[in-house]
Amino acid sequence: MKLLTSIILTALMTFTVGLFNIPWWMFAVTTFLIFAAIPQPAGKSFLTGFLTVVILWFLLAAKLDFDNEHLLSKKVAYILPLKGNYWILLGITSLVGGLIAGFAALTGSLLRKSFAKKKRIYS
Repeated sequence: MKLLTSIILTALMTFTVGLFNIPWWMFAVTTFLIFAAIPQPAGKSFLTGFLTVVILWFLLAAKLDFDNEHLLSKKVAYILPLKGNYWILLGITSLVGGLIAGFAALTGSLLRKSFAKKKRIYS
C-alpha cells in the first residue's frame, strides 16, 4: 500500500508542479517530501521515484511533442549529436527527470532513516 500511495502522490505532485509557473526542479522537492514521509527501503524508494517520473515525463513530453508536430524537438535533436532523432531526445529528457526524482526519493528515505536512528540513540 505504501508503494502505490507513493507512486500516486509522486505522479500527482510532479504533474501539479508542472502546471504552475514555478521552477521546473520543484518536483524534486515534492518527491523528497513524499519519500521522507512514507517509510520505504532506500532502493525501493529510488526505483519508485525514478520509474514514476520517467514514465510521467515521457508521456507528457511525447504529448507536447506530438501536439506541435515535432518542430522543436527535431531542431534540438539536430543541434545535439542525435541526427534528428527526437525519440532519443524524449528518452534523455525522461531519464534526466527520473534520475533527479530517484535521487530526491533516495535522499528523503535515507533522511527519514537517519532521524529514526538518532531518535533511538537519544531515547
